[in-house]
Amino acid sequence: MDDPEDKKPEGWDDIKEEIVDPEATKPADWDDELDGEWAAPTIRNPEYKGKWSPKRIDNPLYKGPWEHPQIDNPEYKPDNTLYHYPSFGAVGIEVWQVTAGTTWDNILVTDSVEEADAAYETFKGRKDQESALHKAEEEEKNKKLEAEAAAEKADSKEDEAEDNEKAEL
Repeated sequence: MDDPEDKKPEGWDDIKEEIVDPEATKPADWDDELDGEWAAPTIRNPEYKGKWSPKRIDNPLYKGPWEHPQIDNPEYKPDNTLYHYPSFGAVGIEVWQVTAGTTWDNILVTDSVEEADAAYETFKGRKDQESALHKAEEEEKNKKLEAEAAAEKADSKEDEAEDNEKAEL
């Protein structure tokens, strides 16, 4: 804490942080009309001791860090099944992304190896079906793009042939 008995010395605020450099001289080629009125540069004042603040002392009333009192809760009963649920139902994950095409797999929360194996087989079958559908969609999309490109190429050849006929006439 600040020492209440410490007082600011008289004249402390009268000492400036910067003073005009006593060794500075106006340059010989300085023109007041063109360059403006000359002002000498400033330097840090060696007598300046900084902003005044009172001395710090230990607080005589400080008793140490506060510790809350420990009291027993008469209604407390330990419950080892507090976080046991018969079924979670679902797991939600929120993901923000800029690109498309991200796929998610399944999430299973269990402590049974047999249940996990059975769920794996079910999920694997679904995943294989989704992969086959996705592959078929991609093939269909590629065929459509190829057909459009071929049609566009044929149209451009027809346009070129017409232009050549007109040029011959």
